[in-house]
Amino acid sequence: MKRAFISFPPGKWLAFLQIIPSQDIAGGAEPYLSKAYFKAIERIVALRPMAAAPELSYEKFYLSLLSNSDPSYPISKAIYNPDNPSYPSILQAYIRNLRFNTSTTPKPLFILTALHESHVQAAVFCAKKHGLQMKIRSGGHDYEGTSYVSDVPFFILDMCNLRSIDVDIENETAWVQTGATLGEVFYSIAEKSSTHGFPAGVCPTVGVGGHLIGGGYGNLMRKYGLSVDNITDAILVDAEGRILDRKSMGEDLFWAIRGGGASFGVVVSYKLNLVRVAEVVTVFRVERTLEENATDIVYQWQHVAHKIDEDLFIRLLLDVVKDSPSGEKTVRASFIGFFLGDSERLLSITAESFPELGLLESDCIETSWLESILFWADFPVGTPIDVMLSRTPPSLVYLKRKSDYVQEPISKDDLEGIWKKMIELEVPKMGFNPYGGKMSEISAAATPFPHRAGNLWKIQYQINWNEEGTEAVEYHLDLARQLYRYMTPFVSKNPRAAFLNYKDLDLGINHHGKASYIEGSAYGIKYFKGNFKRLVQIKTKVDPGNFFRHEQSVPTFPLKERM
Repeated sequence: MKRAFISFPPGKWLAFLQIIPSQDIAGGAEPYLSKAYFKAIERIVALRPMAAAPELSYEKFYLSLLSNSDPSYPISKAIYNPDNPSYPSILQAYIRNLRFNTSTTPKPLFILTALHESHVQAAVFCAKKHGLQMKIRSGGHDYEGTSYVSDVPFFILDMCNLRSIDVDIENETAWVQTGATLGEVFYSIAEKSSTHGFPAGVCPTVGVGGHLIGGGYGNLMRKYGLSVDNITDAILVDAEGRILDRKSMGEDLFWAIRGGGASFGVVVSYKLNLVRVAEVVTVFRVERTLEENATDIVYQWQHVAHKIDEDLFIRLLLDVVKDSPSGEKTVRASFIGFFLGDSERLLSITAESFPELGLLESDCIETSWLESILFWADFPVGTPIDVMLSRTPPSLVYLKRKSDYVQEPISKDDLEGIWKKMIELEVPKMGFNPYGGKMSEISAAATPFPHRAGNLWKIQYQINWNEEGTEAVEYHLDLARQLYRYMTPFVSKNPRAAFLNYKDLDLGINHHGKASYIEGSAYGIKYFKGNFKRLVQIKTKVDPGNFFRHEQSVPTFPLKERM
């Protein structure tokens, strides 16, 4: 696919704008950004210790937005401030964690729902010029809300309208804009082929941008690796507002944006390599409680799941339920499977390699790859596949997530201790996602995502709740942290590794002051291990002013170390 790369320098359209009456800039309607609104921003920004931040006025700010975007795509139609009736719905449309949707949650000064690449360029230029922090949001599934919340004055660059998907089955590729959702990508692929797919997550409402920039894992990873292992090109707006592709950005920056997080630029689109999937795949869910021999099956799962046929992925979900006969609390182990093939071959593999599971033909559901996503996303069997195009999750809750990596099997005695702790805490769950297969074949340095060979599985700690209020938040966060602390002896050490896309601010926060590198190392080494230093080197080179920053962004080297 041929693409044109056009970079509009500041002031390109200024002469054009100067001849347009101000009332026509917003199409003759009431401007989305009022003078009173920008005066308020001016007062806020004036209080910030931003070096050489120019005076902010309505005229300067609005014209700078317009002069750095293509007038063929009026940016005025993409700007929403609190005076606009649509502002609340635009803000809340992609908030997926109710912890960050309260009356006291800091709100953006405005939201820019980019309609064109030039709008992204304008956002970068104007944010730098006026000293405002820019938050980049695609699907809003950031567990800690860092794509749409900040403690300093900020605005949101919302990518939701940049969502085009161009699937090329003949060449087995797809260009996908980062505002698209995974469900839209999967649906678009399946429209053109029943034997192609893409390795990514199983939640249809997750945004492509955040998912891929942080790694992107799913139930195809043992066969094909992560999403980032299947990216061959990208379109990026860098800290200078330039539009770059892989060739023009260079291999270092291209490496960084495949798993290094949103610290290097705004990725507008990715070129994906599609993978082959079976026309018929098989899914299953087998549940066992402690009274049904769950301990022995879980123990064996540890020794099998990472070594079994790479066409088979078996996730293990652990939660606390009431045992039906006794009414006592117990632990339930749910084995959720995905297999690239029919049930006959699957049953042959499990009978030989994992007979303890006791998988039966009646447990198996043969379906298409696209429909298997719905099964894994907990939609009822028979749900129309059009639901993949919905951008609204079935429900919203308050939530917290944490992560770990396990490199040695846990003994049965220690499993019994874990069950006891889970029953005591009752609410937190754990999801175990097996590695092995392709994940063990790819070098830890191939992408910023370092968690490859040597890891048996990844843990996701999950806790959801519906109660409102600060006390409920603190209570449930404490439960998650207690279980995380209890698991310390059984997980990776030096560092205790974590997965970037299970963002966890408990690991540390960067205040972007003189200690930025030290603060960034606290969480950066856990997320990136040996790749952290290379990421910092690239960050220092491509964004020395640390424009693309958030609470856990990759820092730059201190000035004294750049000499």
